[in-house]
Amino acid sequence: MNTTYYDHGTAAERWERARMFFDAKDYAAAARVLGGLVEEVPEQVGPRLLLARSYYHSAQLHRAEAELRVLVELDPVEHYARLMLGRTLQRQGRSAEAEPHLRIASALAGDFSQV
Repeated sequence: MNTTYYDHGTAAERWERARMFFDAKDYAAAARVLGGLVEEVPEQVGPRLLLARSYYHSAQLHRAEAELRVLVELDPVEHYARLMLGRTLQRQGRSAEAEPHLRIASALAGDFSQV
């Protein structure tokens, strides 16, 4: 079995490694670790959300958008995923598409001034 540093260890060890990379602002390395982890546990929100955030911060916006759309489908009331999806779309110059997600995120967070 040929493994690399990015996919070595238990799921918990890889989660911690990915968080360390993310905290160190090495978003590309965090994404490499998280990609395999998300494949193993696609239903878990935490790893997929951190993967989307890693993609966003490393300017891999299409990948971030894809992960965030899956998250919104898995958990429609995950307000941070909605917020990130809106911001990702804005960053791609797609403000009209972003607006509904940003409004929903505001409502879910209890900020009804945006609604």
